[in-house]
Amino acid sequence: MINGLFILACSVSLLTGAVAVGADNLRQQTPYEKVKIFIKQIADSNPQTTKLIRVGDSDSGDTIWGLQIGNGPAHHLVVATHHGNEYGSTEVAAAFANDIAKNPIEGATVFVIPTLNIVGFNHNNRNEPASNGTSLDPNRDYPGPCTTSGPFFLKSTASLAKFIEDQNIIVAATLHTFTPAVAYPWGMDTPDTGTPYDDIFTKLAKAATVESGYEVGNSTQLIYGADGTFEDYAFWKLGIWTLLFELGDTHSPNQSQVQNMIATNVPGLRRMVTVAPESRAPNHSFSGRCSKTHFDMHKE
Repeated sequence: MINGLFILACSVSLLTGAVAVGADNLRQQTPYEKVKIFIKQIADSNPQTTKLIRVGDSDSGDTIWGLQIGNGPAHHLVVATHHGNEYGSTEVAAAFANDIAKNPIEGATVFVIPTLNIVGFNHNNRNEPASNGTSLDPNRDYPGPCTTSGPFFLKSTASLAKFIEDQNIIVAATLHTFTPAVAYPWGMDTPDTGTPYDDIFTKLAKAATVESGYEVGNSTQLIYGADGTFEDYAFWKLGIWTLLFELGDTHSPNQSQVQNMIATNVPGLRRMVTVAPESRAPNHSFSGRCSKTHFDMHKE
């Protein structure tokens, strides 16, 4: 069984009591503090394969923590919870980290960041507060050829952007809820959604959805156009093969639904990394047209 965390009444709990912390103490901790306990336990339990890493800072002063798993030359990333109310994505990321720490992927080093938007996660809020007093959608805070806001009003998104560049990430999966689907660039508001690599993106997405049966396709066409997303930024700026996972069918999964999301997506994430290209995409510029409507539902 793949163990992770499960959520009860919008608060992170621990699945089996695997972390030796009293119940009263757990109730007093924030959801993110419980995530930190869980990922530290993964690192402590698997010292030959896994170590805790500092990704960067948030505007709140919180440190964004993650795990580095394996020691292969190809570097990949799984990052969850750009949107703080999508706690199911943290569940899947934590379970994936726990799984591959015990059985690393040959030839790969995988970085897992279970929670990017810490304040939003603690308060079950989609947005993240910036130091200038505004509340922003982190997955609209990246630069891109069609962006209308940003970039990098948030320290969390700036930290992640620096991290993927420093670590030479090749394939990145961002975990969200809910559609369910696995989508790829371009995802911005454009009529010109194709890339020269749609066949490679489709291969990666189909590898990731064998168990889940999620719909696969271009992000703009499958979901809706959204400017300033991580997925488009990482591909456009660096040629990183990026996939957007929309997990499950609710933002508020119960324990059973969380377990289903874990069971159907952790094997797919492993397979995605296993079949990943060995290098970044060489031709990742955007030569299409940007829409003038900028319609964005802010629901994914």
